[in-house]
Amino acid sequence: MFSSTFWHFLTLQLFRERQKHIATLLLSVLLVFLLSSTLFISSSLRYSLSQTLSSEPDFVVSKIQGGTPTATPLAWMDELVEIYGISKVTPRLYGRYFFKPKATSFLIVGVDFLEEQSHQALEKLMDKTDLKSFLTGNKMLVGQGVKHFLEANFYDQSYKFLTPKGKFITVAIAQTLPTQSNLLSNDMIIMPLELARQILGYGDAEVSDIAFNVPNPDEWQNISDKIASLHYDLRVVTKEEVAKSYEHLYNYKGGLFLVLFLILLATFLLILYQRYSMVYSSEKRQIGLLRAMGWSIADVLRLKFTETLIIVLFAFILGVILGYLYVFVLDAPLLSAIFLGAENLNNHLHFFPVVEFSTLGSIFLLYALPSLAAVLIPVWRVATTDAKEAML
Repeated sequence: MFSSTFWHFLTLQLFRERQKHIATLLLSVLLVFLLSSTLFISSSLRYSLSQTLSSEPDFVVSKIQGGTPTATPLAWMDELVEIYGISKVTPRLYGRYFFKPKATSFLIVGVDFLEEQSHQALEKLMDKTDLKSFLTGNKMLVGQGVKHFLEANFYDQSYKFLTPKGKFITVAIAQTLPTQSNLLSNDMIIMPLELARQILGYGDAEVSDIAFNVPNPDEWQNISDKIASLHYDLRVVTKEEVAKSYEHLYNYKGGLFLVLFLILLATFLLILYQRYSMVYSSEKRQIGLLRAMGWSIADVLRLKFTETLIIVLFAFILGVILGYLYVFVLDAPLLSAIFLGAENLNNHLHFFPVVEFSTLGSIFLLYALPSLAAVLIPVWRVATTDAKEAML
């Protein structure tokens, strides 16, 4: 019964009940907006992390003392080189430097610019760096968060680092790392290897850890067992373990918003169900009148189904569009701080557009089916009563 009369009556019905539909629409848009924004942020962060981790080494070896990472002997590098199946063995030097007055820390990364970069991610960060000028004197490359923090504390051109030996070293700011790399480099400082040794207090034969690759994935477990047996205080971390830890972190934060969404959805559906369970007398008379005019129960349900479906579709589309603009155009103010953390340096990250249509489809069904049921069940109960009784 999708005739022109049906569509005309549906249009009049939507216009007559516009105040009720607008209230339902606003609540629905808010629910879809919150959930789609959370999913967009989570998907974008997972994509950015996967791109970053793809350029990281397969394994990282470090020394553990009392359950805490400590300086790793550079001599371990020679032992790793002798193991068949290992390639690109590279020592790495990095550590946290704390700015005590503000309880803030920077990640200092020491790089040997005269050799091959320790990993591809740093190569991309320093693509446009003039190494000849950079290696003249004590200079550093800083992330966007570090730059803003130093400027706020009146360190516009340089910063004086205090070494563990009580000596001050002045390091000039040579360049700021690109904004596109903020997920990786927001609180990062890149400087020459020997300068980083002095500031972090490492000896000439010490590094933070040693990274290497194993081209054959089938040998990963075998290589890991061999390396773990070299020293009792040696720890091996694979790239897969790092990826899982980040994935669990963002899934946990996204799960909190999913629980919030389900609570809000349940509350909304309860209100919607109660609203249609206590159908107004005018609506009862309308359903009874339609039944008396020859409309079947299926026709009445089809009318309410189409009316509700239009509201659901419009709310879902509008909520997703607003969520997309909020995350990928406005960079998700407030929500981004929850996912990225703001206890150290604020990270102003530009989210890469990633839309998982399968997930959005699941969310649509999760939102649409209960919404339709909350409306159709009470209407069906009225439509199955006698037409005269409904019009009383």
